[in-house]
Amino acid sequence: MGVALLGSFLILSLFLKSNLGQQQEQSIPNSDEFFVSQFFEKMGMNSSKSSHLYNLSSSVCSWEVVFCDSKQQNVIGLVAPNLGLTGPIPDNTIGKLKKLQFLDLNSNQITDFSSDFWSLISLKSLNLSNNKFSVNLPTNIGNFGSLEKLDLSFNNFTGDFPDSISSLAALQVLNLNRNRFDSVIPLGITNCHSLTSVDLSMNSFHGSLPKGFDFSFPKLKSLNLGGNLISGRGSDFSKMVSLNYLNISKNLFKGSVVEIFQGPLEMIDLSSNHFDGHISHVNFNPSFDWSHLIHLDLSDNKISGMFFSNLSKAFNLKHLNLGKNRFLKQRFINVDELHTLEYLNLSKTNIIGQISDRVSKLTHLKTLDLSNNHLVGKIPLLSFKTLINLDLSNNNLTGDIPLKLLQKLPWMERFNFSYNNLTLCDSDISLETLQSAFIGSTNSCPIAANPILFKKKVHEHRGLKLALGLAVSLICLLIGLLLFAFGYRTRTRMWDVKESCKEENVISGPFSFKTDSTTWVADVKVASSVPVVIFEKPLLNFTFSDLLSATSNFNQDTLLAEGRFGPVYHGFLGGAVHVAIKVLVNGSTMTDQEAANELEYLGRIKHPNLVPLMGYCLAGEQRIAIYDYMENGNLHNLLYDLPLGVHVNEDWSTDTWEDQETNENGIRNVGSEALLMTWRFRHMIGLGTARSLAFLHHGCSPPIIHRDVKASSVYLDYNLEPRLSDFGLSKIFGNGASDDMTHGSPGYAPPDDVVTPKSDVYGFGVVLLELITGKKPIGDEYPNDENRKAQDLVSWVRGLVRANCGSQAIDPKIQATGDEGQMVEGLKIGYLCTADAPLKRPSMQQVVGLLKDIEPL
Repeated sequence: MGVALLGSFLILSLFLKSNLGQQQEQSIPNSDEFFVSQFFEKMGMNSSKSSHLYNLSSSVCSWEVVFCDSKQQNVIGLVAPNLGLTGPIPDNTIGKLKKLQFLDLNSNQITDFSSDFWSLISLKSLNLSNNKFSVNLPTNIGNFGSLEKLDLSFNNFTGDFPDSISSLAALQVLNLNRNRFDSVIPLGITNCHSLTSVDLSMNSFHGSLPKGFDFSFPKLKSLNLGGNLISGRGSDFSKMVSLNYLNISKNLFKGSVVEIFQGPLEMIDLSSNHFDGHISHVNFNPSFDWSHLIHLDLSDNKISGMFFSNLSKAFNLKHLNLGKNRFLKQRFINVDELHTLEYLNLSKTNIIGQISDRVSKLTHLKTLDLSNNHLVGKIPLLSFKTLINLDLSNNNLTGDIPLKLLQKLPWMERFNFSYNNLTLCDSDISLETLQSAFIGSTNSCPIAANPILFKKKVHEHRGLKLALGLAVSLICLLIGLLLFAFGYRTRTRMWDVKESCKEENVISGPFSFKTDSTTWVADVKVASSVPVVIFEKPLLNFTFSDLLSATSNFNQDTLLAEGRFGPVYHGFLGGAVHVAIKVLVNGSTMTDQEAANELEYLGRIKHPNLVPLMGYCLAGEQRIAIYDYMENGNLHNLLYDLPLGVHVNEDWSTDTWEDQETNENGIRNVGSEALLMTWRFRHMIGLGTARSLAFLHHGCSPPIIHRDVKASSVYLDYNLEPRLSDFGLSKIFGNGASDDMTHGSPGYAPPDDVVTPKSDVYGFGVVLLELITGKKPIGDEYPNDENRKAQDLVSWVRGLVRANCGSQAIDPKIQATGDEGQMVEGLKIGYLCTADAPLKRPSMQQVVGLLKDIEPL
């Protein structure tokens, strides 16, 4: 049958236009043969593939893609995939095949239905997957009362999925994967009691599951709801006792997962939801048969407690992912019985102690991810024959990397040993590999050193080299003495400064500081005993007392702004380094060590369009972040030309709005009128900001969601390059994804109110619209006519773009400074980014590409 179907792809070229006249003479109008021939003629089937595989004189019932009844009069089946059929299905063609039961037109370029398509009431199987449908699915789908299989996957169907599905009582297989359906799951689906397989994944279905969803499908074996916005609880699946495949990943489910473990489940994917609670073995259904389980993914949730001991019974398990949860500190998982395991991800699960030697018994293991834990000791022997992905980064591992593992690395797809205390003295590893997979270790044998550089070599000019070496040594000695003398004087002056402040440093706390809107307390006993960590210069012994000195005891004169995270001050640390000091007033549920680890991690993230985190201080419950000072203010103030002293949102440089070129501190000053008058400059800011977010989303592992992208988070450095601030702080500041402070600022927060990378895309889209229109997200004047009434920037611009009137939204200040067509295209990019449904928004990588396409020359 498979060979016959492949052959059928080509035979249908029987209907080449040059030969169709002869065939139509043999076809009786209004016969099934005539309707089939008309279908292929009008759909423009590509004949180049099939001209040598058909017989012009044969009946259509003899073609391998056509199936007729026993009397050879009625077409009951048409299987025509991948034939280049293009455009809408024509009227008066296959819609007239009254006896048609099986229709498979997958992998073509069909765009719409014919008006008579819904007359095919005998259909039992309909496959239109992998086409170009971009319409709403009509309610007429309910006409197909005999339908058993419906596959509309990989299209662009939009809008609601019709409730008329309730009429499809015989339906067994429903596949809507990868469309753009944007509605609640219709209640009518609960009438389809014969369903055995349902795939609604990768759409924009939202809301709760229909009432009775859990007990409406007694025969259901496979359910895939992944990649939607559906909310609910684990108990919604507790009565689905026939399921062996369940995927509800990337949704909004919460509560406990334990009620899901029912029946003969073989594949369970609950990742990227909001599940929480303990998974202690005493909570699990005793009747659940773990031996069936092959795939289990609970990653990226809020699950706590200890690893469940029941896993030892899952001796057929091949894929296990528990990463990125909130487990208590515990030892390595028991892997004794998991002999078939091929994928094991325990990253960020709070594991302590050593990696179990028993992991070497996993002889089928292909992927092992133990990153971001508290593992110590040496790397044990691993199953090197099958291993192709290994991540042990961000732990406290020590000792040598096993020689066999080093020898295996060139054949592996991915590996990372960064941020441990491992020893590596191997000459066969390239510098590029050292810089990408062995970052951040300091030990007696530097991990980035290549011993081959230190091997002695005999040379015929050895005497000359010796003489040159002595000369160079003498020169270095003289330079060293000069530097020592200069350094001694500098240290003496710094010591004098320290000594003059000594009395202040020993003042006992706690210290209380008041701003216009709050009072915050640094609950420390002695200011000089609380260290300030500076990443790039770890030998500088700054303390909280130095922060007091830099900000005149956090005086209001040094207050730059009061933002969502807390007050921001500026000062000169050590009397020389201009910094912005952000106090995260409310703290978080993180311990000091967890907060320190997170800040250390953020300090390692470097990008030309990110404000660099220089260091931090843990002062009681307050987490204090120290940043490079951004000389030229933030985008919000630049766009709206705010005067000196106006503290709207966060502005780290309100002293830069004076008219002179430089102020007394030598800081470069700029005015918004001079800067933002050109399209080229605004595009540069948009592109740089997009690149920073693309790096956070796609260049960091795990991806970092900013959660509060806005104009006042975009700063300009001394060279007027845009830099995004506050990345990663919401995790330290808030108490979780449900915290109000992590959901974005008014005017920038998406309507779905779900924290994903796509919520950052929405915020960026608003910033892009601000850059092009010069208007604020809310509270500004948006010119309306009687047909377009907008209350905010997004709805105003989206209305104009839909009406092809985008040019009316362009800021008059920049309209004549560049290509208006590029600016309109920029508005269209903002339109895409601010779509209501997250799945309709592009990724930030795609946004960068779109912006580069309209980059001014």
